[in-house]
Amino acid sequence: MDTRAGPTGRTLYPPLSPHDSGWLDVGDGHEIYWETSGNPVGKPALFLHGGPGGSTQSDYRRLFDPAIYRIVLFDQRGAGRSRPKGSIVANTTPDLVADIERLREMLKIDDWMILGGSWGAALALAYAQAHPDRVRALVLRGVFTARQCEVDWLYRFGASSIFPEGWQRFIGPIPPSERDDLVAAYHRRLTDEDIEIRREAARTWCAWESELLTLLPRQARHHGASDGDLALARIEAHYFVNASFMAEGQLLANMHKVAHIPGVIVQGRYDVVTPPRTAFDVASAWSKARLNIVPDAGHATSEPGILAALVEATDSLRKV
Repeated sequence: MDTRAGPTGRTLYPPLSPHDSGWLDVGDGHEIYWETSGNPVGKPALFLHGGPGGSTQSDYRRLFDPAIYRIVLFDQRGAGRSRPKGSIVANTTPDLVADIERLREMLKIDDWMILGGSWGAALALAYAQAHPDRVRALVLRGVFTARQCEVDWLYRFGASSIFPEGWQRFIGPIPPSERDDLVAAYHRRLTDEDIEIRREAARTWCAWESELLTLLPRQARHHGASDGDLALARIEAHYFVNASFMAEGQLLANMHKVAHIPGVIVQGRYDVVTPPRTAFDVASAWSKARLNIVPDAGHATSEPGILAALVEATDSLRKV
């Protein structure tokens, strides 16, 4: 394990438009949105967004050198432009791993580098452990491995001690009798038949997460929940109330399956969503990983130090 302080290199590659895109029918009533950009005959690189239930953004293409990489982005089941939006039916971690394989086969890719952040890091590890021969390299950002202690940090005790005001706003709508399991309490509201109950729960859920994302404060959210917020909150609660559809500690226990894969871990020192302990645990179990602790960053991909470190990581793996 090689621990470094601070990023080097450029911030982002220039803006890039996709040269191909569409929807892939993955069964169970789901169609996932996908796109490719960069060099059509370059080294394949897959980006996995967070959440679960987040979405791809155009700037994610800019983490890769477009002259070197064939860049693949997709929205996971129920997320972003995938259809039906916000669906939690047949939406599990094994389903997402199978979707990645379907996408790889459809695009006729032998193997690829994978970059995943937050939940995307957990999904990247789950896929790599299931299909280690299909992964050339891994870049993980703001590492999450779906252990119960990591979920409890966010929704039981941990982040609440650092952001007590935001925590009070988060627990405020939940009666004291339900506060022993806030994920379950929000899950009930996010799956309620009443759309207004769902939207209000999504607004509060997303406001709590948003407050924790960056090292420096961001403008507080006061608007109602968008369709994207509702999809994100519903899918996150669906996964977390079901232990992310993995055995406890599964990803760390199976790190030996990816021991041969080179990688870089990018972690904000002051990440309150996924604290550095998890990144350190993963790096300690993965001898071919280089751990890069960014000293002036929290969790968000958009923070300058995180962006620069991710670009440096993809650049460093271009010859793998």
